[in-house]
Amino acid sequence: MKNIDSRTHVRGESIYLDDIPLVQGTLFGAAFPSPIAHGIIKRLDLSVAEAMPGVVKILTYQDVTGENQIGGIVPDEPLLAEHHVHYVGMPIAFVLAEADDQARAAVKKITVDIDPLPVITDPREAHAKGELIIRPRTHRLGDTSTAWAQCTHISKGRADSNGQEHLYIETQGAYAIPQENNAIKLYSSTQGPTAVQRAVARSSGLAMHQIDVDVTRLGGGFGGKEDQANMWAALCALAAHILRKPVKYSLHRMEDMAMTGKRHPYSSDFKIGLDDELRIIAYEATFYQNAGAAADLSPAVLERTLFHCTNSYFIPNVTATAYSCRTHLPPNTAFRGFGGPQGMFVIEAAIAKAAENLGIDASVIQSRNLNKTGDEFAYGQKAVSEAHACWNKAQELYELSAIRSRIDSFNATNVLYKKGIALMPICFGISFTNTRMNQARALVHVYTDGSVGVSTGAVEMGQGVNTKMLQVAAHEFSVRPERIKLQATSTYRIANTSPSAASATADLNGKAVQMACTEIVNRLKVVAAGEFQVSAEEIILKDEWVYVNGERTDWDWNRLVMEAFTKRVSLSEHAHYATPEIHYDASREKGHPFAYHVYGTAIVEVTIDCLRGTYDMESVKVVHDFGVSMNPLIDRGQIEGGIVQGLGWMTMEEVVYDKAGRLRSNALSTYKVPDIYSVPKEIAIEPLKTEQDNLAIFRSKAVGEPPLMYGIGAYFALRNAIYAFNSTAAIPFDAPMTPEKVLLALYDNSAKEDSVTNEQTESAKHLAANS
Repeated sequence: MKNIDSRTHVRGESIYLDDIPLVQGTLFGAAFPSPIAHGIIKRLDLSVAEAMPGVVKILTYQDVTGENQIGGIVPDEPLLAEHHVHYVGMPIAFVLAEADDQARAAVKKITVDIDPLPVITDPREAHAKGELIIRPRTHRLGDTSTAWAQCTHISKGRADSNGQEHLYIETQGAYAIPQENNAIKLYSSTQGPTAVQRAVARSSGLAMHQIDVDVTRLGGGFGGKEDQANMWAALCALAAHILRKPVKYSLHRMEDMAMTGKRHPYSSDFKIGLDDELRIIAYEATFYQNAGAAADLSPAVLERTLFHCTNSYFIPNVTATAYSCRTHLPPNTAFRGFGGPQGMFVIEAAIAKAAENLGIDASVIQSRNLNKTGDEFAYGQKAVSEAHACWNKAQELYELSAIRSRIDSFNATNVLYKKGIALMPICFGISFTNTRMNQARALVHVYTDGSVGVSTGAVEMGQGVNTKMLQVAAHEFSVRPERIKLQATSTYRIANTSPSAASATADLNGKAVQMACTEIVNRLKVVAAGEFQVSAEEIILKDEWVYVNGERTDWDWNRLVMEAFTKRVSLSEHAHYATPEIHYDASREKGHPFAYHVYGTAIVEVTIDCLRGTYDMESVKVVHDFGVSMNPLIDRGQIEGGIVQGLGWMTMEEVVYDKAGRLRSNALSTYKVPDIYSVPKEIAIEPLKTEQDNLAIFRSKAVGEPPLMYGIGAYFALRNAIYAFNSTAAIPFDAPMTPEKVLLALYDNSAKEDSVTNEQTESAKHLAANS
């Protein structure tokens, strides 16, 4: 089934926030941001701005009618700055004018005097000064303190991964329209309608039932609109509540980049120990997360880093500690993978370090330590593993040995071009790690003409979730897809929603749709059974006809629906689904937080121009654990997009703040994202065929986040290509691997650190050759 949005997308008819017709009298907002990263506000002068043409009002924290607070997990984020500013771009005032350009012109006339305070941009510095968002968290398995004695080879080092700009095509924005009885209709570009509803209720003083958050679709989100849409929606709703006029604010691209948080940068330390058979016996990691100036979703992101700190490997002794460090940058937030990629990068760096010290390929250590069903993760859940199956199929299907031979031959005969290859296994848990968020509701109406309306809490943002919801309903009713319409996501129709995030949206909402449809179908079967004087179990609905004991009757779908209505049988159902089995005790850091895990293996090949430091992504060849895909076309699109976004994070997307906390990579001229020339020349995706059951809708495993981690393999493929040119280069584990870093490493003359003896190296090489 094709994506149901395809036709309106290509015709330019799909409705986004900026396509909503404006109500007469609409005002336009613009935020006045803090010009410095940290300081005390001494004087704020609005007088010149207030006198500007078209300006209606300028709001400050003193105008907030509720609580001046939008922090979710931790209440540490004011809607408008009061006496302190904590990052460049923090909103201090909100200008409202009759036209967008008038509001923006007035912003430039506001002046503020701020006494500067010391600025922290480095998470390690923040940790040293005790600037933490929450208490440290540690996951443990076994006992690393005693396990080191069992290790023949021990390596340690540091790994740093940078942030990443979401760069959704549609920037942040909201449009608030006052309704009767003090209510507000709020259109928001958000992944979390209920999160916006809560933030607006809190800051305005209104009750949640007075706020209808309506979302038709987003022009991309990637996690950046899970929590950070709250601020812009709350500002518009507050202004609409005070002035009783519609208010709209859509951020310009450079505003959006400067004022919003990004993927969390991490600085981490690792120590890894292997035995004579190259089994990983012990692993310790310390993660310093750069949370920015407020918590936002950092505590939850930090938790998932710990959950994924061992990736696809079974390690019997693990100690992983994570610190969420408060700095003076915009609050960093959710991004596809939600902390998992940062944790997985560090374990892959640790394995690469150990392999380099031993003079062997990292894949030898990787394959030796892949987890298997029954192995325990550090957080207590037991694996139901496809790790070996994906790894082995990738090797065989893509003929890894032939690829290696071809690369060796190429490198032996080319001086200024070198190829590199790396394997990247993934293991990613699917569920919100906050157990209470793993619930969803669906409202299904069958109308008397046989058409069907479906409402869920899922937000369509390009991932095809509406198409999948329609597929569920069409399958359960056994009707043509054309009969079904997915309604816009609304907090009035579906309350208390979890955000469309964590790769769980299709599972949660799809199960709820399935339950609602099944309940209506059961009622319809009872109606048909009464007419044909058989039991309901003998009735089947198939291709819009009623069957009795396998024989088609003269009753079609429309007749059955009308008969049910005539008999006053309900044709509507509101269903609630809660993921079974999952639980987690944060006080013990043990539990079963995930409904299932997604596995896969990628083989990544690159070519470096050793004169210039530039490189080409030759191929990414994947075996992916789909389960049983309910829509292969959509799922493949998600995997391709995830791979390229992961490649961008690992190779070219470099977020740069200066020491004063100002964003220097603040435009697309200074922040490089993958374009058509950066995409791998070949992306091959092969599903792993498996009969294992899972808790996914129709056993179709989530594909939103896991594929991004395949991009990590590109970083290590580039390292291997560099070593093919300069075997003595000392390359820090510092992502992204930009062309500048590649060029510096190609001509680096410092010798690599060697922490093992020659005898140990030869032993390891012999073992690798035999394996």
